[in-house]
Amino acid sequence: MVERAESESRKLLGRLRDTMASEAAGQERLDQITHLTADSMGTEVCSIYLFRDDETLELCATQGLNAEAVHQTRMKLGEGLVGRVARTGRIVNTADAPSAHGFRYMPETGEEIYSSFLGVPIQRLGEKLGVLVMQSKEARQFSADEVYALEVVAMVLAEMTELGAFVGEGAALRARHTESVLLRGSTAQEGTAEGYVWLHEPRVIVTNLVGDDPQTERKRLLDAIENLRISVDQLLAGAVEDAEQVQVLEAYRMFANSKGWLRRMEENIDRGLSAEAAVEKEQSDVRARMSQANDAYLRERLQDLDDLSNRLLRILTGQGVQTGAELPENPILVARNIGPGELLEYGRKLRGIILEEGSVGSHAAIIARALAIPLVINTKRIQNEALNGDHVMVDGDQGIVHLRPDDTVVAAFRDKMAMQAKAQERYASIRDKPATTLCGKTIRMDMNAGLMADLPSLESSGAEGVGLFRTELQFLVRNQMPRRTELAELYARVLDAAKGKRVVFRTLDIGSDKVLPYMKPQDEPNPALGWRAIRVGLDKPGVMRMQLQALLRAANGRPMTLMFPFIAQYDEYRLARAEVDKAIARELKLGHRIPETLEIGAMLETPSLAFACKKFYEEVDFLSIGGNDLKQFFFAADRENERVRRRYDTLNISFLTFLEDIITRCAATNTPLSFCGEDAGRPVEALCMTALGLNALSMRPASIGPVKHLLRRCNLDDVRAVIHASRDAGDQSARPAVMEYLRSLT
Repeated sequence: MVERAESESRKLLGRLRDTMASEAAGQERLDQITHLTADSMGTEVCSIYLFRDDETLELCATQGLNAEAVHQTRMKLGEGLVGRVARTGRIVNTADAPSAHGFRYMPETGEEIYSSFLGVPIQRLGEKLGVLVMQSKEARQFSADEVYALEVVAMVLAEMTELGAFVGEGAALRARHTESVLLRGSTAQEGTAEGYVWLHEPRVIVTNLVGDDPQTERKRLLDAIENLRISVDQLLAGAVEDAEQVQVLEAYRMFANSKGWLRRMEENIDRGLSAEAAVEKEQSDVRARMSQANDAYLRERLQDLDDLSNRLLRILTGQGVQTGAELPENPILVARNIGPGELLEYGRKLRGIILEEGSVGSHAAIIARALAIPLVINTKRIQNEALNGDHVMVDGDQGIVHLRPDDTVVAAFRDKMAMQAKAQERYASIRDKPATTLCGKTIRMDMNAGLMADLPSLESSGAEGVGLFRTELQFLVRNQMPRRTELAELYARVLDAAKGKRVVFRTLDIGSDKVLPYMKPQDEPNPALGWRAIRVGLDKPGVMRMQLQALLRAANGRPMTLMFPFIAQYDEYRLARAEVDKAIARELKLGHRIPETLEIGAMLETPSLAFACKKFYEEVDFLSIGGNDLKQFFFAADRENERVRRRYDTLNISFLTFLEDIITRCAATNTPLSFCGEDAGRPVEALCMTALGLNALSMRPASIGPVKHLLRRCNLDDVRAVIHASRDAGDQSARPAVMEYLRSLT
């Protein structure tokens, strides 16, 4: 029985291959597939539904239903049994379709009430393309062999759709990878860029789905798996000192040596698939099973298996190897996700970055901000839609991607970029001028940095110093803990490049979304409120002492400024400062030079620190408001959560009043105060904060010009009066009133 089923499967695949090889038009090919599938399986109806948009399915071909309904019958995602298969990605196999949950009768198709229904999703590695349906009058469930056969047909349809085999009439038969597409994501780094797609991991396209000789295909598969095992073993041998990497590679090796994995792929080959088609079918099957799992561990293992299957497909097809390939002119990187080390290898060659996943606080976002490269994250489907070399425009300001844009979009986008370039010329003319307002107050303008590559921006941006140097980047891009001498040399080069300008070094800020590759991740329900930053430093004093020693030695007698992150209470600051005292005592004992002057400050990122005792404010040398974290804790809105992170306005009266209270407390104790965060680089927000009394801001270099330009045009006394009037009027946000004031200036 099994041999017969395998023979029938190979026979069906052979007929499908003839259809794939024909030069028939797209619609004719679809019609041929429905006819031969219905004939092979002995059913009255075979229909193909494809997505015309994200929410709508369209009947594109049928054997047995009314031919006039083709391209006319449509249904929403989740509507009817077909819509249910499309929404869930799961097979529906029932002998009594009219009684099944969600059944919908479609009289426009001229269909009778068919008892049996088998619906199989047409999908490729998670991308939903449509639904393949079999129906019969006889009340019966389709057998496992029939289900398998229909899955194979669905797989062929998915690959042929990918290859553009069905282009023709009907919205669902549009040419893939040729039309203009607008994709919406989220802003992780502002800015605009135009260029051409460079896929970090090019998609493997399987062109030969059918295997003529199972023995030959088995040997190809076994040879590829042996090649894969050798490569994983080599990677494992090179990661002996990296416990976390070893753990991942051990999982890879476990999958690569799995007998069950190999057996299932060999069974696919016996049923007529080629080696690469067998790998991809098993990959899709496992993805469908595991993606439904609630267990985070299982979902992580799915990603491991995905990566391993892709490696195997690349070995079998020879596709996707970027080695030796050259980046296109003005490359825009497209990836599912990317680590900081890989991103740094691309460096400033990139004009923009588009990620299918990612978060605003991810390592990639940190590096993109450091390199001032526009970054759009959570851009669903970008890897499936984009091809290497595609023309693409990235709007990091709006979180929008224009893929293969039409002439109208190109013209509008280039106009926007030209206006930005003209504005930059205007900002360059005031680069060396102070940020002095019309009321005579001068605001200090510092820049944020985290890489040596950032330091040239000190001069080009007109920044007066580095208000925040993120020291964690040097830890994040390595596979093992950096040595003290390496860090001391790096910090010394930073001070050299600053040429005497003040640099505020923030000590290691890890945890939450910034986990070191060589540090075991902590299983925390809410890592943003968990073991992070100074809490890690105080619990692991050895790492803190090593970094403090490196910083003190880098100064070599020069002035040094240190800042501790995420201080929540006075005691944490005292304990951290005590570690500095110990480090200084040790350096003196060793005969090393200590800094000429040493400022030690803290980041105010938790509301609790705003209410610390007066003694804390008197003792700390300076404070820097960490706006990104402070705002999320103030509003109880996770900045990694796209549903809520834009829900609350920085110019909300409650938040501005809170900032004003902090400013007042610092003024009473003569504690220098600055604001560091994304909002410092937004001109209107920066204007309001300085109007309330802040006299120092730190932001990305590209924001200094726009902020300075607006400050020089405004009277802070007037702006403060507008904010207070808005508060007295009971407004929720001061933004409308402030924007009205700004319009009156033009």
